Amino acid sequence: MQPMADIPDSRILIVDPDPDFLVWASGHLKAPGVSVSTAERAEEGLANYQKSRADLVLAEVRLPGTSGIELLKRLRQTDPNAMVILFSGIASTSNVIEAMRLGAYDVLGKEKLPYELRTVVESALRANESRRVTRANASEIPAETIQETIIGRSGPMQDVFKMIGRVSRSDAPVMVTGESGCGKELVARAIHKFSPRTQKEFVGINITSIPDNLMESEIFGHEKGSFTGAVTQRIGRFEQCDGGTLFLDEIGDMPLAVQSKLLRVLQEGEFCRVGSNQVLKCDVRVLAATNKDLEAEVAKGTFREDLFYRLNVVRIHIPPLRERREDVRLLAEFFLHRQSARRRGLTMRFTEDALALLEAYDWPGNVRELENTIQRACALCNSDVLLASDIPLGSTGSRHGNSASTVTRMRDALTMLLNTAQNSPDIELLPWVERELSRMAYRHYEEDAAKTSKLLGITSAELQENLGAPAVKKATAKKVG
Repeated sequence: MQPMADIPDSRILIVDPDPDFLVWASGHLKAPGVSVSTAERAEEGLANYQKSRADLVLAEVRLPGTSGIELLKRLRQTDPNAMVILFSGIASTSNVIEAMRLGAYDVLGKEKLPYELRTVVESALRANESRRVTRANASEIPAETIQETIIGRSGPMQDVFKMIGRVSRSDAPVMVTGESGCGKELVARAIHKFSPRTQKEFVGINITSIPDNLMESEIFGHEKGSFTGAVTQRIGRFEQCDGGTLFLDEIGDMPLAVQSKLLRVLQEGEFCRVGSNQVLKCDVRVLAATNKDLEAEVAKGTFREDLFYRLNVVRIHIPPLRERREDVRLLAEFFLHRQSARRRGLTMRFTEDALALLEAYDWPGNVRELENTIQRACALCNSDVLLASDIPLGSTGSRHGNSASTVTRMRDALTMLLNTAQNSPDIELLPWVERELSRMAYRHYEEDAAKTSKLLGITSAELQENLGAPAVKKATAKKVG
């Protein structure tokens, strides 16, 4: 194993309740000039840090007694510059967001540590070296748990959670992008929930649901008699959520006349109600979302360029569900659990075939379509078990994907595999794929060699060679016995 390159002499502290893991991690990170110390409990780790001021702390989220999240919080209170990486076999959405909000450098899945740990540690130590200037300690915000509706274990969604944690600490405008139905408002609500403005109001409006001639009044309010039908004074959304967060969904559909007035609020923090010359001040954080290509809208002249740059200070892109299929099962189980609760506690479940069908579908309507599909299936099902035949997919209720989309998805998977393999030139890709695919298929078919061979299009002898003959013989003997 090559030593970590271009890293100055560093002290690393690892906190984990598993002694065997501590031995492995210490050896894995061993390098010239790098000293590693270990602790099995948060209290011991904190005492070690206070004594030695390690350059980097690696800690398990699930520690006995004091959790890794609490350890992170105490470390950052002790030293605002503390560099901390958390890892866990099961890291909830709230844990990821809370960890990043408190200043963690990263949150890793424990199963990925053999492949990612050294790279992330190198990056953290380099970052630590370049961040010697003391930062002001962030104001403490009571830890709260976000409602677990932003769900995902995939890498792209973990990146979204981390961005939410980072951006929630500031007042910077955020542009949330993504296809319709992917959960843009949920991301906006999470940013507000974890921000210092959480005690104030969150107001969300959908631009497309408001007629153009009423848009200005909706956002800025109006005076009595300012237009036909204005029989009383009305405050707008900016006044309503002063001190809080205003979320403008589908911002790309805002009329140009209103865009210029929104720009003034963002620049000056002031506005006038319709029909009034009185200048009103406001302190509102603006979050926006769109499924349009705003750069293209700017080029066409339908969206102001200066407003685009004002709103696009930080961008969070939510990937479509078809690009994070590993989240489908988790989301489906969540929505099914919620439907079960609405059915007076009736516990419902999916068959594996039903879940496989959900995972194979492309979900053009994203998470919203998945939720609606589960709701529709529960409404139509007459049992507490959902079969594949109970799942109505697509706008026409078709229950099966076509072969063309299946081939496309398989080619996409192969493209991803090739791109990933380029970073590991020592891997003999084709033999590796044959072995791993054979093993995965064998487990999938519950060690049925005949079904596995048929799926892969190989002989039983070739399957045994890929699996290793002893493993197949052992499984066969077990079935016969």
